[in-house]
Amino acid sequence: MKRKVLFVATVLRGHILVFHLPYMRWFQQQGYEVHCCARNDTGEPAPDVPGCDRYIDLPFERSPLHPGNRAVRKQLRALIDREGYELIHCHTPVGGMLARLAARGARKRGARVVYTAHGFHFYTGAPLPNWLLFYPAERLLARYTDLLITINAEDDARAKRFPAGEAVQVAGVGIDLSRFAAPVDRAATRAALGLSPRDSVVITVGEHIPRKNHEACIRAVAALSGVTLLFCGVGELEGGLRALADSLGVADRVRFLGFRRDVPALLAACDVFLFPSFQEGLPVSLMEAMAAGLPCVASRVRGNADLIVPGEGGYLCAPGDADAMAGHIRTLLSDPAMREAMGEQNKRAVEPYDLPRVREQMAALYLDQLAKAHKEARRCPPSCS
Repeated sequence: MKRKVLFVATVLRGHILVFHLPYMRWFQQQGYEVHCCARNDTGEPAPDVPGCDRYIDLPFERSPLHPGNRAVRKQLRALIDREGYELIHCHTPVGGMLARLAARGARKRGARVVYTAHGFHFYTGAPLPNWLLFYPAERLLARYTDLLITINAEDDARAKRFPAGEAVQVAGVGIDLSRFAAPVDRAATRAALGLSPRDSVVITVGEHIPRKNHEACIRAVAALSGVTLLFCGVGELEGGLRALADSLGVADRVRFLGFRRDVPALLAACDVFLFPSFQEGLPVSLMEAMAAGLPCVASRVRGNADLIVPGEGGYLCAPGDADAMAGHIRTLLSDPAMREAMGEQNKRAVEPYDLPRVREQMAALYLDQLAKAHKEARRCPPSCS
């Protein structure tokens, strides 16, 4: 029988397809059959999932308290018990919660359960309800976790106090730095956007959701004269952001570009990257801006602070301090040499997060867990319970 592994996350498009395909392909290259469970949020009835031999659409709900998740847990447990996975790698709070609960019996039979916390919902400055709900849940679920992976220093420190089999920090999910190696015709990219070579341009990349705090971007640019702001991304708050730009009299200087596949070129054509999130794990958008050689003005929160060294790669400030953001942007725009030096520093600083390096980290962790699974399987035959 072919060996099998399972990847689990709450959503397909918003998580599996964005972050985990390289690792699923790695398992296939090792001869494993790869299954994947997630809610289909692609809008397609039969989505293509590269690196996956079997995709199972399960209706995960984002709220851990949603009653629909009870049925999902039962389905997930039946699947895990039936398929005999050697390793289960789960992601996202709800996907990770249900998978670890469903895999308790499988662990007794030797399966290994890996959970990656892409950013605990309890963090320094998090609302009290987050701590009351998610902290005890994650601490309890750590007992059913053989390997707990974190991606920033703050989460790593907390995870190491949890009762998981092992807790390690890795360099995020990895970014493909080769995408940023090709030269970009800055003038041509700007011209296609209706911008001149002399325009001062700030860019931000991310979904228009409350966590990304995009209102602060507009308020910061409104405090600056003659600066254009580019938004790359889509989301539920776009209408409100457009209305805010109009009310502040900067609608002509705020461009909403929607979802873009040419982000590396767009970043290279801009002067400063602005990233004022309230909460992050280890943000890919910020790493991509660093890879493109941009100085960054970001919020002083977990994840951002792991990446940006103040005064060397940019500046950090409080998420709600749009005036401070404007001041830092003004400083950077007035000093091209500083922008270039910070951009070069960021290119060097992001090298450890290159996808091949992270893939090597993960491969070593996977191989260690699989070796332990094989050892446990020899100790306990399939009839064990």
